[in-house]
Amino acid sequence: MDKLTGMTVFVRVAKAGSFAGGARELGISRAMATKHIMQLEGSLGSRLFNRTTRSLNLTDVGASYLERCQQVLLDIEEMEAAVTHLQTESRGVLKISAPPVIGATHITRAVVEFLKIHADLKIDIVLQSNPGDLIDEGIDIAIFLGVLDDTSMVARRLATSPLVVCGSPDYLAKCGVPKTPEDLADHSCLVNWAITPRHIWQFKTASGLKLITVSGRIQANAAHSIRIAALNGLGLVMLPIYIVGSDIEKGMLKVVLEDYPLPPSDIHAVYPHRKYLSAKVRGFLDFLQEWLEPRAGMAGTE
Repeated sequence: MDKLTGMTVFVRVAKAGSFAGGARELGISRAMATKHIMQLEGSLGSRLFNRTTRSLNLTDVGASYLERCQQVLLDIEEMEAAVTHLQTESRGVLKISAPPVIGATHITRAVVEFLKIHADLKIDIVLQSNPGDLIDEGIDIAIFLGVLDDTSMVARRLATSPLVVCGSPDYLAKCGVPKTPEDLADHSCLVNWAITPRHIWQFKTASGLKLITVSGRIQANAAHSIRIAALNGLGLVMLPIYIVGSDIEKGMLKVVLEDYPLPPSDIHAVYPHRKYLSAKVRGFLDFLQEWLEPRAGMAGTE
């Protein structure tokens, strides 16, 4: 049997945690998957798995071999992509990671439109707050909001969205409308952990950035949580227009401190360092940027 095939089977079985799971992903029988692993172990002279009737675990050798196999298979995929139709046609499976709010709205809508023009492509969407380990999780593109700290990945800015401070008409009628950033000390400010620095809202002034420390009755790591709280009159929020634009347009939230703009929020796509980008990745990045740019700063785009 071909050793590369055996390595592929080994990686799938290791990731699935079972022979049956790995075989199912590859469309082969469990017996065939077992045969590949046994032959691979024979050629290496080492056991790759510790097997029991209830579990399948990598040995120390297996764990080390898995890391090498993943890199070898990735290198082969890149070499083949340089000389095959993957470089010119969007096909196969594209795996995308995105934060829940933008992923369930803008990214999903862009995916739907992209699939309409690429019949040979399938897309897996993973909604998670952090991009995760792109290589280990097999993610082709991760959508990232805010400031990028990880320089080990390639990043492409897709769009920029204005940040606004807003509250419900009921809250403003009850607690008053802040006229300056300093007035926020007298208000309940609902904090989104995803926007850094946490508890500090930054406003642009003629003399530079004005940093205001805020606090409120609710803080959360998901924008929709504090959005819902704001809609129900619990305080002010600072969020990108692409999240609250529809609420503002409908009069459910009202923007305050319009004379004190905030630094905008960037939307990036990050992906592993690769010399050759497949057509599915390159094509979707181009499409997504064109899709997001006019929508990220508009109301009514939720």
